[in-house]
Amino acid sequence: MSAPADVERLTAWVHGRVQGVGFRWFTRARALELGLVGHATNHPDGRVMVVAEGPRPALEQLLAWLRSGDTPGEVRLVVDSWDPARGDLDGFVER
Repeated sequence: MSAPADVERLTAWVHGRVQGVGFRWFTRARALELGLVGHATNHPDGRVMVVAEGPRPALEQLLAWLRSGDTPGEVRLVVDSWDPARGDLDGFVER
């Protein structure tokens, strides 16, 4: 299944105190407000990986929010990468 040409995929690795503080729940809520699909996943090293697909402007808004200081917990660094959308995501879930 492929995605429309105007849709992209953002992968953001969020570093800091972002587990056990509601970070994934708020990320999910913000992504859904923006009409994005994807997931926010805790990793054993304390990072959260956010994968989202949608129009570039909405993805940029999500990325700006991740970096804004308005998130739960304490974000110290966000490392982002961009790829063509795969079209394999449905809804936005916490993992």
